Amino acid sequence: MLKLIKHLKPFVLTIIFIVMLLFVQALCDLSLPDYMSDIVNVGIQQGGVEDAVPDVIRLSELDKITLFLNEGDKAKVKASYSLLTKNNLSSEEYEKYVSQYPRLENEPLCKLKAIDKTQREYLNSIISKCILLVTEMNNYTANPEQLTPSSLEEIKSLASQKLVPMEESTIIQAAVNYIRQEYKIIGLEVDKLQTNYILVTGLLMLLVTLLSVVATITVGYLAARVAAGLSRNLRRNIFRKVIRFSSREFDHFSTASLITRSTNDIQQIQMLMVMLLRIVFYAPILGIGGVLKILNTGFSMTWIIGVALAAILTFVISMFGVVMPKFKLVQKLVDKLNLVTREILTGTMVIRAFNNQDYEERKFHTANTDLTRTNLFVNRVMALMFPFMMLIMNTATLLIVWVGAHQVDQGVMQVGDIMAFIQYAMMIITAFLMISMVSIMLPRAAVSAERIAQVLETNTTIQDAEHIIPFLPAYRGRVEFQKVSFRYPGAQADVLSNISFVAQPGQTTAIVGGTGSGKTTLINLLLRFYDVTDGRILVNGTDIRQVPQQELRQKIGYTPQKALLFAGSIKSNLQYGVESASESELLQAARIAQALDFIEEKAEGLEADIAQGGANVSGGQRQRLAIARALVKKVEIYIFDDSFSALDFKTDAALRQALKEETKESTVIIVAQRINTIMDADQIIVLEEGKIAGLGTHEELMRDCEVYRQIALSQFSEEELA
Repeated sequence: MLKLIKHLKPFVLTIIFIVMLLFVQALCDLSLPDYMSDIVNVGIQQGGVEDAVPDVIRLSELDKITLFLNEGDKAKVKASYSLLTKNNLSSEEYEKYVSQYPRLENEPLCKLKAIDKTQREYLNSIISKCILLVTEMNNYTANPEQLTPSSLEEIKSLASQKLVPMEESTIIQAAVNYIRQEYKIIGLEVDKLQTNYILVTGLLMLLVTLLSVVATITVGYLAARVAAGLSRNLRRNIFRKVIRFSSREFDHFSTASLITRSTNDIQQIQMLMVMLLRIVFYAPILGIGGVLKILNTGFSMTWIIGVALAAILTFVISMFGVVMPKFKLVQKLVDKLNLVTREILTGTMVIRAFNNQDYEERKFHTANTDLTRTNLFVNRVMALMFPFMMLIMNTATLLIVWVGAHQVDQGVMQVGDIMAFIQYAMMIITAFLMISMVSIMLPRAAVSAERIAQVLETNTTIQDAEHIIPFLPAYRGRVEFQKVSFRYPGAQADVLSNISFVAQPGQTTAIVGGTGSGKTTLINLLLRFYDVTDGRILVNGTDIRQVPQQELRQKIGYTPQKALLFAGSIKSNLQYGVESASESELLQAARIAQALDFIEEKAEGLEADIAQGGANVSGGQRQRLAIARALVKKVEIYIFDDSFSALDFKTDAALRQALKEETKESTVIIVAQRINTIMDADQIIVLEEGKIAGLGTHEELMRDCEVYRQIALSQFSEEELA
């Protein structure tokens, strides 16, 4: 996987923006349980009163509260409130406060001043305990003024014993009931206060949720774009790499494997990339944030999450060990299935001709069954993951509720805190669950990434030289083999040995020999599909290894042994080498190649459709169009690799006659099996087991070369040859 990171360079800014959005999304999601806890604890249980610090209180009640404070705290509390009486307020202020607090008409009130958060928290911690002491005192006597100092100490001691096992949040919640009663006495609408708190907090939850939704949608969109862009670039890079492969690389990577690597393997990377950007970056933020939130609460139930995570990790690691080898096998089986399918579809006509459909079906069934069986095993193992994770999550929830219920009963926690704790626990477990799901995808994607990297990192054996030497104009069209030998990679013996000859412009050089004698290999060396093992090949007086491959092949018009046409039209196929070729030039090339007759028979002419591989034209028509395609280039060197084999004798003779006129200033190299095709060649090279067995004209070889004589007599009688 690390080998493909460099391909993410164009998307760095987008990925950074995605991570920022994921932080926003995680922060929003982590804040929602707090809001929900506030609605339950404050909005429902505390009636909308947030803490034990009253915003307004009767002076008499404030005096009761301060009875239990030392002189320093009493001074701080008194200093935090403003006294509201008719005497120290203007008439307008008095009317305003009376409308808000009707009790002001009967007795003085104290209103909380503007204080900061730290001051409020301090007042909350001391006032909440004093309120409970006041409640206990009210149970003891209705008139506090009658209490002696010893009585106050007794009340304080009894109340303190009750406060010891209680958490501060529970003390505050108990004190809030006193605050609500005080607000009612003063004349405030406590029900409206509760409703407003729930609505405002709910609205904040809604806004935070909307922000999270926007971030989630944006992340999904950008992640899809990055993943699709990465896949596009990988496909493009693989195609550019493969299109420059020499025959040696194609021998190493099968065509079926290259197709799988360009499609299925890249699809695996794309799917993983989406998951990485949407989950793998998000899950740690969510999980760590959830852990920090829980640690800040100080609750004693974190061990439940630890146990749940340990169970998840144990299960995932075990499953990873079982599934990983199978993922590697799956991609190999996909390659095999593609190979079998491609072979069967390509050879359908041969299969039918030999009535071998049953055998091919069995072969396909075997490959298909192997892949299916492996996929089923992987999917069955992975199918265990979700129910097991749900079992862990539900068990953790049950434990939290069970333990939390006891703590609520003991006054250690509040109901809203339990609900928030459950949500944070689910977030943490879900984060690990998401990472676990990605970890299951990771092995297969890692295998795919490795296979893609193998293609991208393969060094092409046929490369342009660092120091380019130009072609020599004085040797235009001249082809020379100087003691050329060639051995295929890994082979024990040479395929070609000590091949030397010169093909001159204006001449036709023919190459003939038995099957496996090295004819096509010799042409492949000239086109530099392979490099020679020993010796050198000169074109226009320059070693072909010292010139750019593109310039070399621009000078050659090549017709391969297997005539291949591309899907499109006749015109697009003829213009394949020269896109700017005019229609008249195309028709001229078709006339020379003896293809004009059947082109004119078609209603669309040059615009007639050609199916993939030229499947909708005959073998002879394919060969003639391939020859015409080479002639359109009007180059210095023409190579025809057994390109006349599908032509009848009459068409063959007419084509060679027309070709002689067209290529009279060019070098023509013909590889042929039929003697009549090469009898008129200026020189004929006879190959036998990779060596030159004869070199000369037809008459000279008939006289001096036994190999050539045997080939010729196998096709014609002595009288016909004479």
